[in-house]
Amino acid sequence: MHLEEIRAILLSERETGRLTSIPSDIFETTKKELEELTSDVHANEDPFSDRTRVLIERASSIRETLQDLFRIRAEKILALSSGHIDGHPLEKDELKKMLPAEREMFDAVTGAIAKNREICIITRHDRIPVAPGENKFPLTGDETTGETIPGTGETPLPGQGYILARVLDNMEPFMGVDGRIYHLMKEDIVTLPRRNAEVLNERNIVLNITPGK
Repeated sequence: MHLEEIRAILLSERETGRLTSIPSDIFETTKKELEELTSDVHANEDPFSDRTRVLIERASSIRETLQDLFRIRAEKILALSSGHIDGHPLEKDELKKMLPAEREMFDAVTGAIAKNREICIITRHDRIPVAPGENKFPLTGDETTGETIPGTGETPLPGQGYILARVLDNMEPFMGVDGRIYHLMKEDIVTLPRRNAEVLNERNIVLNITPGK
């Protein structure tokens, strides 16, 4: 791939806050080109010749451009991971625009953040156990009342309320602020963490049907 093409891709990536579609083999093919340039430099008998200088400058420009492209895309993927953990649904187009290695990075980072969040913020030791069957509905207020997180028998932390909602549209699985993965389909009736439900409600994806609300 020509240096000018890589620079055009980098410029496009810089101009938007979202991931752009890039050739799936851009890093592999460019890495191969760098290896060939390096071989040409070593094979040149005169290390101070104009040709050697041109080869070195070209290799350096390609390497710097690739590093910038990787950095910008990595920052966007990290932002998507953070937003996903905070309850913002991830659009299918964002996943499709990730290269296979980038998707692996996204999954690994998201998993690591979720695991660390569970350890630091919502560990089991921070919840008050309650007897099974004591409550019919999950917590919907902002205070701890002894009601349980669905299917866990555990009490949410203060401020981690739950809302009963009807799903208005199909969506990709996402991780809630409670560390659980939610698989939602249109017309499902579900209990969601208040923070996630508010974000989805703003996007007209779910409707709050909590009794009395």
